Amino acid sequence: MSIPLIQQLRLGGYITRKMISGNDKFPLVLMLEPLFLCNLNCKGCGKTAYPPEILKKRMSVEECIRAVEECGAPVVSIPGGEPLLHPEIHLIVKELVNRKKFVYLCTNALLVKKRIDDFTPSSYLTFNIHLDGLAERHDSLVGAKGTFDSAVESIRLLLSKGFRVTTNTTFFYGETPESAEKFLDFVTGLNVEAMTISAGFSYEKAKAQDNFLTRQTTIELFRGIFDIQRRKKKKWKFNHSILYLDFLAGNQDYQCTPWGNPTRNMFGWQWPCYLLNDGYVPTYRELIEKTNWSRYGRGRDPRCENCMVHCGYEPTAVVDTVKHPLKALKVTLRGIKTT
Repeated sequence: MSIPLIQQLRLGGYITRKMISGNDKFPLVLMLEPLFLCNLNCKGCGKTAYPPEILKKRMSVEECIRAVEECGAPVVSIPGGEPLLHPEIHLIVKELVNRKKFVYLCTNALLVKKRIDDFTPSSYLTFNIHLDGLAERHDSLVGAKGTFDSAVESIRLLLSKGFRVTTNTTFFYGETPESAEKFLDFVTGLNVEAMTISAGFSYEKAKAQDNFLTRQTTIELFRGIFDIQRRKKKKWKFNHSILYLDFLAGNQDYQCTPWGNPTRNMFGWQWPCYLLNDGYVPTYRELIEKTNWSRYGRGRDPRCENCMVHCGYEPTAVVDTVKHPLKALKVTLRGIKTT
């Protein structure tokens, strides 16, 4: 795990206060989608499937800030679409940083060179760059040649300017532990702060459904990856709790906590989660109080059976870490079991 100490302490204190107060449904990361428009057409994404009149819309600065304050999550992840297409994204980020929210700006990096001067380096701002493999595989998955090279160039530019930089990777069907090893070695060599990794999940609106992993193939892939990491003593830095990584290897039996990563976009508060879309409500309070959370999750909703995505399970693992620190320490010291 490679999360800055100040962020770990803030999150740990926040979770502890929520648990002491008896609040068992609280947000950790707000998924704020200010627009769906994108300059790519990735196979794993369903946002560009919306009609043109929807793709032209975007949330205002005021709407974004109001959503963040309404929710109260200490971390705000800003995906899209492509957020750098939003003409006021720098103002949104500035307002959130001023409020000491930890902001992860999720971008394919095609517009970084054009927009970099709109932003100021801060310990509260991280550019989270989308990379789904080395050049040939990444470019194939996003549907445009040259995007990998552009992203790598942007990473180096951002680092040279003093920005925090992480990467965000989804592993799809056809990935092997060996190909993942080459990719993770390459990204580590870029000296990014950490890497976010996840398994491709076949949610309804996504294109190319045959690209996704089942729960079993996810476990097999990550056991292979962590086995390589252990045997070869790889210095890979992941932007995850150790218990979430242990979950990916099939060693933790978790249910997701979708309220841990609520989603707000131009339609309202999406329920039940970022990937499943059963509707919208106008307020965060209605999302928490009126959603029938017991309907969702593995063994409850067939759509959830193969999901192991961090937006649902990382909050579970983080809360488990705060509740049971010795358990997390044991996994850290022992290593992730891969058999």
